[in-house]
Amino acid sequence: MPCGSAVSAPMLIHADAMPAQPWRNGGGHTRELLTWPAGTRDWRLRISLAQVDRAGPFSAFPGIERWFSVIDGAGVRLSLAGRELTLRPGHEPLNFSGDLPVFCTPIDGPTTDLNLMHAGGRTAMLRAQSGLPWHSSWPQRGLYARIAGQWRAAGMPPASLPAHCLLWLDQAADGEWSFIADHPGTDTPGIWLSFKP
Repeated sequence: MPCGSAVSAPMLIHADAMPAQPWRNGGGHTRELLTWPAGTRDWRLRISLAQVDRAGPFSAFPGIERWFSVIDGAGVRLSLAGRELTLRPGHEPLNFSGDLPVFCTPIDGPTTDLNLMHAGGRTAMLRAQSGLPWHSSWPQRGLYARIAGQWRAAGMPPASLPAHCLLWLDQAADGEWSFIADHPGTDTPGIWLSFKP
């Protein structure tokens, strides 16, 4: 973090409180959880939650890097640049270019998927495991809770998160974070996200 930067307070964004926007192709809808800079269409970072209802193409985002993780449902099959991929809840997130054509097919009914997109800078998305520490020195960081649990970070009070909630800091202190799921046996109770402009 740059010298003199103040650590921000965590923001809590509840997915159910965000309006659902239909896709242009009608294949699902998206809830935009966060953009940075906030309040502008020219975002450099966007985090959203999408429900895929039926097979169809992803929208193209030229010049954008994307991360994709299945949150709920049986999973999806993706046709991506000549590769056939199967992604289910608990799998590692997928990173790919928004320039590439992608065709998505739900495996068995609708799925809910977490998306992170950025234009410039560096991003990462990683599975969280209950109780295991995670460290990133990048200034913007967050956690998407698939199930309820407690977020902990050095030097900050713990926060209880409900299921399907994004915790985000625009300026985070360097140090380890952890997430203690209310049901520790759940595979991948959350997703870590980080961004360096």
